[in-house]
Amino acid sequence: MKDLIILGSTGSIGTQALEVARRYPDKIRVIGLCCDKNTDLLNKQIQEFRPEFVAIRDKEAAKRLEIPSGTELFAGEKAPEEIASAKRALVLNSLVGISGLVPTMKAIGAGSDIALANKETLVAGGDIVMKAAKDAGVDILPVDSEHSAIWQCLNRNRNAAKDVKKLILTASGGAFRGKSKDELRDVTIDDALKHPTWNMGVKVTVDSATMMNKGFEVIEASHLFSLGADRIDIVVHRQSVVHSMVEYDDGSVIAQLSFPDMRLPIQLALLYPERGDYCFKPLSFDNLRLDFEKPDLEVFECLKIALDCVKAGGVSTAVLNAANEVAVDRFAKKQIKFYDIPYYIKRALDKFCCGGNSATKLEEVLAIDDEVKKFVADVIGREKL
Repeated sequence: MKDLIILGSTGSIGTQALEVARRYPDKIRVIGLCCDKNTDLLNKQIQEFRPEFVAIRDKEAAKRLEIPSGTELFAGEKAPEEIASAKRALVLNSLVGISGLVPTMKAIGAGSDIALANKETLVAGGDIVMKAAKDAGVDILPVDSEHSAIWQCLNRNRNAAKDVKKLILTASGGAFRGKSKDELRDVTIDDALKHPTWNMGVKVTVDSATMMNKGFEVIEASHLFSLGADRIDIVVHRQSVVHSMVEYDDGSVIAQLSFPDMRLPIQLALLYPERGDYCFKPLSFDNLRLDFEKPDLEVFECLKIALDCVKAGGVSTAVLNAANEVAVDRFAKKQIKFYDIPYYIKRALDKFCCGGNSATKLEEVLAIDDEVKKFVADVIGREKL
């Protein structure tokens, strides 16, 4: 029986993780549930799973929770990190944005393995997180479909990359694949949220539309599999059936294929080292067509910026993450346009990435994040509002 704490239990990944937990009641025991403020759904989850710990970031919303006797409640801004370190368990981190970084570090400090669905943890603090995990002897289990695919191609051994020539991440292309730059200048948040394959939250869906998410995934893969970014390629694959590939030194390419369903990589991470035996939907090869093409870096400027940041190193990926978080939020609120997102990211990088600055401590990453966000918000406020 494996104890499970879910950070972001009311979100897309969290609710699907609970579906997996229901499939394996003899293998997974949900002991912790955490969300931002969705008390209606959280109350239902509490009544069903009767966890040992509940956490909610919104203190006012906490007053609406129905906490059973024997369940400990954490409420307030530090609630996610408090529940993450409450007990040694498998911690599924599906929080959105930089808010997932500190809870990841707290969970590692408690000796917990991490099922990681929070991209920003490794984008902003990858070196720090991976060193902490290694020193603590805990594992980082990938939940993103692309990294899970690579993990499977490596026979679920993240250290098996010594015979690998390169990793090949596939991208759906998001809502705007095949569009020209002129066609995208005036697209709206409603347009960006029309993802052809996946049902995700607003932030992740917009990152998919700009293809920033794929740049983030290159950064993640570099940390997870200890490979330089020069050995990680990206191909656009509109069918979203091949979730990523590994090319070995001898020219062999191994791919992981499945029907696009996030419950599969979630199941793989939660049951590790077992694989699980439930098939959510079989893949049919009848008339199956697989197309691949290179991403257009001129149209998808955010992807090019991200790839440049990987090469630059230092604090650039932390700056990239912080600036993108603010710009996407303002785009979602209809305060800036689609191509303003890469514009403001470049403004931040120009200001904060001079001289090859680096961050070696968690506090330094958080300070950079805060400073960059204030800068970008201030610039947008002066120029757009």
